[in-house]
Amino acid sequence: MKPVVFGILLAVVALAADSDAARFQQDLQARHLPFGAVLDPIFALPDSDEIIGYTRCGDSAIWTGHLLAAQSYRWSATRSPEALDGVRNALEAIRKLIDVTGNDTLARCAFPADWQFAAGIVSEEEHHGVHKGVINGESWLWIGNTSRDQYLGVFFGLTAAWNMVDDASVRGGVGWLAKRMLDNLIGHGWTVVMPGGSVSTTFLHRIDQQLALLKLGSRVGSRSLSNAYGSAAFFGSASTALPIGLEVSESLEPYFKFNLDYLSLYCLLSAPDSGWNRDNYRRAFGILRDRTADHDNAFFNMIARVAMGPDPARDTRTAELLDQFLQRPRRDFYVDRTGAYESCSENRACAPMSVIDRVTTDFLWQRSPFQLTGGGSGRIESAGIDYLLPYWMLRALQ
Repeated sequence: MKPVVFGILLAVVALAADSDAARFQQDLQARHLPFGAVLDPIFALPDSDEIIGYTRCGDSAIWTGHLLAAQSYRWSATRSPEALDGVRNALEAIRKLIDVTGNDTLARCAFPADWQFAAGIVSEEEHHGVHKGVINGESWLWIGNTSRDQYLGVFFGLTAAWNMVDDASVRGGVGWLAKRMLDNLIGHGWTVVMPGGSVSTTFLHRIDQQLALLKLGSRVGSRSLSNAYGSAAFFGSASTALPIGLEVSESLEPYFKFNLDYLSLYCLLSAPDSGWNRDNYRRAFGILRDRTADHDNAFFNMIARVAMGPDPARDTRTAELLDQFLQRPRRDFYVDRTGAYESCSENRACAPMSVIDRVTTDFLWQRSPFQLTGGGSGRIESAGIDYLLPYWMLRALQ
């Protein structure tokens, strides 16, 4: 397909789909951001609009980072004041997740202590540890045991905001938040330390993820972080393919590991670097892409667009996948495709299933496209970031 024709095609698709994106955005704003960060509502019944609680608090940070990325690409595509407000609101939500801990550690989730749905969240997340904090003079609770997933999601969003939003206040906020978290991580030897001194996770064995975080730090005007990145990349960039290679050689499960790998490599490949570093990062990306390119994953395809440049066949397919996404249920109805697809092992199709038929979940692109069964009772609504993020990336980069 000729580039001009392809560009016209995507422009027509974009105009037709903007109304769908607006609908997702409206629902997100109305029901999924009670305090700025992403949470998913629980409804009284599958066909009810009465919210009786909230859930998925333990992954609020990672999806708020994805939301920040979606709003940043939306701003780049539309330059709308609403998109810029969305970027600023997501940055403010991330600020709260850092402020509430009192020492620049990132919380998984945070909410006012007197919130009517606080007890349900506490019960669901108590295994992660529930801690007290203060935001703007008010008593809040926050969820600990913060994982590398949460940091990678937030830094992905911050990196996308730095890349796509040419606004001084946004860039100032990105730099301030990134430096706070990095100073804390480096000060604790790349471990995440909870109140009482317990370690919830470490980045020590993942040089690729350290570099992903440090690269943003090197871009925001901090000389110390720039020096730290330069040294770490000189000695470590050649090793970034090792953990990626290990993960792709193993089972597809847990599939979310691939989402984290794509986040890291986005951070590393979405900005200029030395030829040595970039060649090493592209080698790692090639290993990851060889394993996942045929998975019909719209989000992974768009990160490939950033890392490798345009590809009319891939990008057209991404638009088709997003059109399929619109035919999926928003709530977590149980799905069983056993018998509908050829099975190669228990709960595993032999080939990627149609996006329409895949299991219901929080963020579709971190779930295996081969999974035949899964879901819940139909009472939890997903935030729709799994549509908005690849959609706005496609629009901004066409």
